[in-house]
Amino acid sequence: MTWELLLLSAGLSADAFAVAVSDGLCCHDLKKRNILTISVCFGIFQGLMPLLGYWLGSLFGALMEKTDHWIALILLTYIGLNMIQESLTHEEEKAFTLSTGMTLLQGIAVSVDAFAVGITLTAFGKINIIPAVSLIAMVTGILSLIGVYFGKRIGQKMGSWVRFAGGIILIGIGVRIFISHVFP
Repeated sequence: MTWELLLLSAGLSADAFAVAVSDGLCCHDLKKRNILTISVCFGIFQGLMPLLGYWLGSLFGALMEKTDHWIALILLTYIGLNMIQESLTHEEEKAFTLSTGMTLLQGIAVSVDAFAVGITLTAFGKINIIPAVSLIAMVTGILSLIGVYFGKRIGQKMGSWVRFAGGIILIGIGVRIFISHVFP
């Protein structure tokens, strides 16, 4: 069961990792505190959503399955368009600044699918949900931390045009989530 949960955790964290890389690419002024905030935020949301899905799935599971992909698409498109606008309207040397509000929106956007996963965790049989979602949160936090560092390292070498590319990446992730739900 531990291997299955570890693989599930890694799979769930893929979108968070991609967004973290994008944040690192676009935000050249990230301090260690900002990087830690991103990884903790993504980890918390990625752990919280399956917990909510597990506990509330019987009440709202069908509704969430019908809307989660729309929520992710709208939030990631909004954030991506904001990044693209920043890249087109500010001076070349000014880096995109990731606010706490944007970080929270990203955390929500990359974790809405995890709600549905929480509903399916009951299929694993007798599962202790708190250690399971803790593992999901921890793996996501660690991979997000790695993603931000990786993106920051590449972003410093590539220049400020990566803000535009980062916005496109976020929109692409939202579209991929949407398409994977509409056309399974």
